[in-house]
Amino acid sequence: MIQSLLIANRGEIACRIIRTAREMGIRTVAVYSDADAKALHVREADEAVHIGPSPARESYLVGEKIIAAAKATGAEAIHPGYGFLSENAEFAQSVADAGLVWVGPKPSSITAMGLKDAAKKLMAEAGVPVTPGYMGENQDPAFLAEQAGQIGYPVLIKAVAGGGGKGMRKVDAAADFVDALASCQREAAASFGNDHVLIEKYILTPRHIEVQVFGDTHGNVVHLFERDCSLQRRHQKVIEEAPAPGMDEATRAELCAAAVRAAKAVDYVGAGTIEFIADASEGLRADRIWFMEMNTRLQVEHPVTEEITGVDLVEWQLRVASGEPIPLTQDELAINGWAMEARLYAEDPAKGFLPSIGTLELFQLPEHLGRIDTGVYEGAEVSPFYDPMIAKVIAYGEDREEARELLSEMLEDSAIWPVKTNSAFLIAALDHPDFVSGTVDTGLIGRDGDSMTAEPMPTETALTNAAMAMVPRSLQSGFRLNAPDVRTAPFLLDGKRVDVTLHGPGAEEPAPAMLVAESGAVWQLSPWRAAGSASGGASDGAILSPMPGKIIAVDVAAGDTVTKGQKLLTLEAMKMEHSLTAPFDGVVAELNATAGAQVQVEALLAKIEAAE
Repeated sequence: MIQSLLIANRGEIACRIIRTAREMGIRTVAVYSDADAKALHVREADEAVHIGPSPARESYLVGEKIIAAAKATGAEAIHPGYGFLSENAEFAQSVADAGLVWVGPKPSSITAMGLKDAAKKLMAEAGVPVTPGYMGENQDPAFLAEQAGQIGYPVLIKAVAGGGGKGMRKVDAAADFVDALASCQREAAASFGNDHVLIEKYILTPRHIEVQVFGDTHGNVVHLFERDCSLQRRHQKVIEEAPAPGMDEATRAELCAAAVRAAKAVDYVGAGTIEFIADASEGLRADRIWFMEMNTRLQVEHPVTEEITGVDLVEWQLRVASGEPIPLTQDELAINGWAMEARLYAEDPAKGFLPSIGTLELFQLPEHLGRIDTGVYEGAEVSPFYDPMIAKVIAYGEDREEARELLSEMLEDSAIWPVKTNSAFLIAALDHPDFVSGTVDTGLIGRDGDSMTAEPMPTETALTNAAMAMVPRSLQSGFRLNAPDVRTAPFLLDGKRVDVTLHGPGAEEPAPAMLVAESGAVWQLSPWRAAGSASGGASDGAILSPMPGKIIAVDVAAGDTVTKGQKLLTLEAMKMEHSLTAPFDGVVAELNATAGAQVQVEALLAKIEAAE
């Protein structure tokens, strides 16, 4: 058995791996960048090594530094987690060449499944059904546009080296193809160093079904059933569950058998996921489910599989990497109950899901109700350098409705401040009629997202209770001398005026401000004061950078006439592209943005003057 393990990752997955390793008596080594010097995974590991500056390309993506850290600390093995170098075959080979154990599949398996076009060809040869599309070498935009027309719109452009929702664009009409292709290729080149794409037919009622597979060095491959990850936003998973609603035993058997064939076709070792797309227009049917891609690593959503099977997949990874066979046979694996996972992000859905950064002055999650996987703690910093996911909230129930209700309750009982989160959005998604009925397809949020992203407001009762803790008892009593024991007064709720009903005795020692926590959201209520005029907001035409980042495209020039909602420029931050748009019709009076420039938060990038 491996005795010492370096985790080549950060955040919640690093903490997750450390937890299992500790239970197995394995010494752990963490690596960290400047931004993560005080991170939770650094605190929890037995030893930690600094590997460079905050940007991932200078730290977590530098394989030489990670291997050097392993050798310096006497670590025998390296676990890559997910993301970063987890699906980098060259790094996996370098680990083996250095005499270390790679906790993952063979480099050849990663290579075989790493490019989507080659993987689909290989799967077709192995008898695994694949979606119709173009997977050739010709990358000429005009030729690709012609292929898209032959496939028939809508189509999906996908980076062959992509993953995690990056490098993917849905195109509904031929007129939009060229712009979507350029954007997809640009993101693919920046994220993966490869702008090669393939084109697939876009399924109009698609569901994302995936199968957890596991192989060992003794020739055994098993599946641990399916997960449904259909609730997505911009191709990124939001809520995952296991098993898949509406899956009958016959379809499950065919789907899982296809997944095992796929794994055996690449001589797979370790944890992997075979992702399928299903046309659910007539329910889940085996003849309408096609291979999409394989993720040659542990998935973000692996906890839901663990919850319904009772298996610790990280423990299995470490045992198989140590040369042991898979602990259970296929006949010993069974589905028990239902599990759901919500990805809790530091982002503001009411502002276009812009990432939110800062200190977690309040960070409380209901661990007594279910499973919480996180890599942060109260007082930790959410930085702009990495993915904004701060926790995974996992609920288990005897059936789907019990799991859904518990997950909603866990999110409602969360309290995080001043960093904004998507908790209220997740609750709204869980309550959507299509999700409740189990008929979600991947386009649900695109169609009905506005109903889920409305800025939440606390109830009148919650505001009153908070306000009364700020009102001196003597002041409130004075009002009761000449008026009823009810009145309204202005306060500031996160800096915006709100009129609050006051009643009751007031407080002996009034608080200077109060936090209002309700339904997964937190606001600060403070005394009313005359607000000074703010400058630099979009209302006066100033376009400010919402966070530190890099300008990757500028679509206008000074003097251009623009219309409300027109894209002005694109900012890359926290591994995502963010389009900044014109707040109203007008003229670009000032432009301070150039492609390739690094900008700080609230930097003035452009100024729009209203049209006369």
